[in-house]
This record gives sequence, C-alpha cells and structure tokens, in this order.
Amino acid sequence: MSADVTYASYLDLGRILAAQHPASDAHDELLFIIVHQASELWLKLCLHELTAAREAIEADDLRPAFKMLARVARAQAQLIQSWDVLSTMTPHDYSAIRAHLGASSGFQSAQYRMMEFMLGGRDGKHVRLHQSNAEWAGRLEAEAGRASLYDAAIRLLARRGLPIDAGVLARDPSAPYTPDASVEAAWAAIYRDPQAHWDLYELAEKLVDLEYHFQRWRFGHLKTVERIIGFKRGTGGTPGVPYLEGVLKQAFFPELLSVRTAI
Repeated sequence: MSADVTYASYLDLGRILAAQHPASDAHDELLFIIVHQASELWLKLCLHELTAAREAIEADDLRPAFKMLARVARAQAQLIQSWDVLSTMTPHDYSAIRAHLGASSGFQSAQYRMMEFMLGGRDGKHVRLHQSNAEWAGRLEAEAGRASLYDAAIRLLARRGLPIDAGVLARDPSAPYTPDASVEAAWAAIYRDPQAHWDLYELAEKLVDLEYHFQRWRFGHLKTVERIIGFKRGTGGTPGVPYLEGVLKQAFFPELLSVRTAI
C-alpha cells in the first residue's frame, strides 16, 4: 500500500464531509441531510450484498449467501436506528426547513426502490417515477425483468426436489408476486423437518429476517413522520402517514409468513 494513502484520502472524506449543503440557517437541517445521506450509504451496501447473495442462491452456494444476508439485516438495523436520531426533530424544527425541500422526498430514493425490487416488491409505476434519471430508470427496469431474491429461492426449492407449480417457476418476474399454495407447502415441509433440509431452513429464516427488518424500517418511518408532521401530505406529494400505513401491509415473502399458521 502506498505511504501516501491516509485515512482521509482512502475514505475520500474531503468530498463526503463537503457534501452537506443546507439551504437555510435552521440548526436541524444538517441533521436532516446527514441522516438521509447516511441511509443512502447503508442502502448502497444492502444492494451490494443482496446482489451477491442472489447469485450465490442461484448457484446453490448457500453458505456465503447466509453471511451476506446476515450483513444486510445488520445494515437494516442501522437504517432503523436512524429514525431514532431523526425523531429528535420537533414539528417546529422541521417547519423551519420544509419550505426549502421543494418536491424532494425519500419516496424518490432510487436505491430504496431498487432494494424493494430485488426483494420482489415490484410495480412498473416506480420505474416511471425515475424517468428523469435515465441511469436509475434503466437499472430498475432491468431488475424488474429478472428473478427477484425470492424467485431465486423458490427456484432453488424446485431444483432440490420440492414440488413447485410450473406456473410459479415460469411467471413473469416483472408482475407482482401472487402467493401460491405449492410454495407454502414446500416451506411447510422444510419447517416440519428442518434436519432434512437444514440449509433451506436457514435460508428461510434469513429471508424472514429481511422481511422483519424491512417492516420495522417502514414502521419507524411511519411513526417518525407521524411524530414530526402529523397527517400532513408528504413533500413528494404522497398522502404521508396513510400511504406509509398502506405499505406496511405489503409482504415480500408471503408464504414464509403464512406457513407459520399452516404448520
């Protein structure tokens, strides 16, 4: 390693620490910017790990996938914790900066949307919402056309000999996922006899961890918004709290939840 490399140069701290540009004199605007910038960095790590984990699942190489998925869950814990920091803002604090946000909104986070897409939560309208950013619109469209992380897991179940309906295996990956009885039955077989399917059993629990932490992140978002702005509309034009309440009902891996009732 070159002796010229320093902590600051390796991490490019000059650019990172100069990337905060408050638009007002409000004390809390720096907090607002840093929390969201840090969240985008954690999302970048999540996408990096999920990409490699999916490739490992597709290759039936589950041990490295488990480490990657566990790391995503830990990164999600950091994202959840960020709401605790942001919630130190009061309604008065936020009102001092809201006018300076324009139409910007976390709803516009392309990395957040990509993580949803990778897990299987896909809706074509979200690609259209990013048309102003050609690179991300293209990446989201490409992701919508390939198997999600959950699709990869289901296909692995079929390759391991568990009976999965052909329609599930041949489905259009860009379409919303519909729960299927054969998938629930396959997961039920794994949960009833984990010793016979130990690595698939562990894969199931790693996926449940992702779902659990994602829902905790969504709930933290909802309660933070509720605490700071009440039931006002969001800056991006969404209904705010009612919209966030709606997405809480969306599940990425529905059979991994319903199987708990079935077994």
